[in-house]
Amino acid sequence: MKFKTLMIIKAIVCLSLGIPILFFPEFFYGLFGYKLNGVIFPAQEYGASLIGNLFLAWIGRNAEQSIGRTAITWALFIYDAIGFVVTLILALSGQTNALIWLPVILYLGLALGFGYFLLKPTAP
Repeated sequence: MKFKTLMIIKAIVCLSLGIPILFFPEFFYGLFGYKLNGVIFPAQEYGASLIGNLFLAWIGRNAEQSIGRTAITWALFIYDAIGFVVTLILALSGQTNALIWLPVILYLGLALGFGYFLLKPTAP
């Protein structure tokens, strides 16, 4: 897979999840069987974070190999790896329905993708 392709996938994921979480957090989390109990601010902050990641991925998709691209790759790898662990813990807690495994898989796939580009040797 090309770096640009991974970044476009990341941008699409962030767009498709960030907007509903930002504007309709109770509905969105309800799809997973999770109740926010009226505390929507942290969910909206997460939606805003996804929108930020969307722009980082979209604008950085054409970055050539550089320290900047490496920094972007590290940031997105760490973000998705932590997201994977946190969402996996939630999935295993039994507080949600089976749909929670979709974001677990998304986070894992994205973390592995960015990890690949961190380990991939660069041409001299």
